[in-house]
Amino acid sequence: MISFRPALHALKQACGLPQAEIESAAVERWVVAPSETRFIPPAKFLPGQIERIREAEFGSVASVVRDFRGGYDAVQEDTLGFRLKDVDLVDGVLYASGAIKHLRPRHSKWPAYLQPREVVSGALYESWVGNTWFGSWLSDDCLTYRLAEKYGAPVTTTMTTGGHVPTYESKLGIKPRRINRAHFEHLILFRDLSQNSHKKARADQFRERVIAGIPHDAHAGVFLLRGSTGMRRVLANERAIAEELASKRGFRILDPSMAPVEEIVSACAGARVVAGVEGSHLVHGLLVMPPDATLFVVQPPERAVSALKVITDRQGQTFAFVVATGGENEFIADAGEIQRTLDLVSG
Repeated sequence: MISFRPALHALKQACGLPQAEIESAAVERWVVAPSETRFIPPAKFLPGQIERIREAEFGSVASVVRDFRGGYDAVQEDTLGFRLKDVDLVDGVLYASGAIKHLRPRHSKWPAYLQPREVVSGALYESWVGNTWFGSWLSDDCLTYRLAEKYGAPVTTTMTTGGHVPTYESKLGIKPRRINRAHFEHLILFRDLSQNSHKKARADQFRERVIAGIPHDAHAGVFLLRGSTGMRRVLANERAIAEELASKRGFRILDPSMAPVEEIVSACAGARVVAGVEGSHLVHGLLVMPPDATLFVVQPPERAVSALKVITDRQGQTFAFVVATGGENEFIADAGEIQRTLDLVSG
């Protein structure tokens, strides 16, 4: 049979009508973990840093600044599970009873599709952001996998994996069924955005699994080079900053894009500070650094992000930052400011 669901959703979008969230089609929903309230601590930063922020990502400047300043209680929402029936997965999109969920960009522009012949059931743990940014896959989708394996057979649309992904999947025991086109008789989804204690426990388990069997020792810190990887955000004096931290504070320097997971984990699992330019590469260190460690981030002035602080807040760790000066794609950090900020952390 032919389904015109893509055309119907495109028409609604063209008319400015809201698209129904796929969770609205659930025949059953439950609370995986209840909400809770947690105090949000302030980050460590010098006077005048906040004022340099011109633009923010994943939120307004005001919301990012609020996260950085901290000093308030925040409600961490329920972690929820949903069971849906008769869901089509076609071209990276889930279609269910007038609702839709995009997991990745569509390749086809056709307004219709032939309904999938393969009929399956499973629990999906992937997300749009996880398919877009490696750091989100590592920090969020890998934790949601623990829910998927508990409530169903884990499935994902990711067909091929490369880079560091296979090693992480192996160490974490992630063994999903990979499907790019199917009709789900039953599909389980999760709303796993909350940074509650249940997610913290899964992150703690993540660390234990990943560092198991990898030798590591306690040391001052590691600077993870970003270089020109990912979206263009170049710290022009990155190498000089890293070398100064190495000479004055005993930091190690590592380029995660050129190192296997075992080497990255060995360098980060005992580091008192994990430092670098804001980006997904820092998540390597963030998720395995000690429970009392600090994440130190050089923020681009036109792309300030508090997403990594949300994780350190959840884990009870320290978040510190400086805001660089310059433009959107290339900027410079002040070495003296970095040293004084690290003094705030150690003092």
